[in-house]
Amino acid sequence: MKSLPFRLGIHPINWVGEDVKEFGDDTTFHQIVDEIQALGLTGTEMGRKFPTDPTVLKQELSARGIQLVSQWKSVLFSDPSFRAMELENYRRHAEFLKEMGCEVISTCEVGGSLHFDPRRTPFEKELINLDADGWANLAEGLNQAGEIAKQIGLKLTYHHHGGTVVESQDEIDRLMEMTDPSLVHLLFDTGHSYYGGGDPLTLLRKHRERIAYIHLKDVRVSILDEARTEQSDFVTCIRRGVFTVPGDGNIDFAPIFEELLRTNYNGWALIEGEQDPNKHPARVYAERSLQYINSLLNYQNHTA
Repeated sequence: MKSLPFRLGIHPINWVGEDVKEFGDDTTFHQIVDEIQALGLTGTEMGRKFPTDPTVLKQELSARGIQLVSQWKSVLFSDPSFRAMELENYRRHAEFLKEMGCEVISTCEVGGSLHFDPRRTPFEKELINLDADGWANLAEGLNQAGEIAKQIGLKLTYHHHGGTVVESQDEIDRLMEMTDPSLVHLLFDTGHSYYGGGDPLTLLRKHRERIAYIHLKDVRVSILDEARTEQSDFVTCIRRGVFTVPGDGNIDFAPIFEELLRTNYNGWALIEGEQDPNKHPARVYAERSLQYINSLLNYQNHTA
């Protein structure tokens, strides 16, 4: 792998599904981290198979030369009645990540989501978009959570995400406009950008100064098109194999990497696939993705 100005890691979601629990459910924590080490990668996120005791987790990761980069944090700031509890939980989450040596918090609003909002019932079928008050409450809550993160020495990175109220390019733009740039940063996810109907390169260029963390995910466009025609929900799309690792789908990562190199991005970028590891073995697909990324870097070094 050619040297990069940013740090390249891999997400455990390649081995064990978070939104689709049956994906890799028999996979162990030790298999995940052993294979990450074998891939030569040094960063990962918290996964549901990981030990939650900081002492144990530190020992296991440090023994393999792996750094914990972040952990997903759902928030429900759009409903002000949850605000105090959500901020208290956010502080505890930030303190854990700081203890683990993390620099960023992957943060996502779940209000209105069909899959992630705890107030929703199994009988509902549609995402509930935010009204003006909901947007204002979300922005205010994120700014307050961002202040907590900043005090602890971390950055809140907002994860735009399929199946949530901040999914499309317009919704991402609106969130960036309504929040404090010094408190609310952006987690740029290539796959979720495309899934939300946007162009990842356009999103990267528009909000490059706000981006403090990256997920590198590819999309199988033919499967996405079929799912859209059938009006499949987000989790169904994952089960159908919409997402894969960079180089295995249809997103052109060459200009994305070119832009990251040109602008000297120096944070973490994690490879993600979020697919069934029984059909798409995590280590095999990660090795292919690393070969693809290396080919992009070789090409750019040759043409520079």
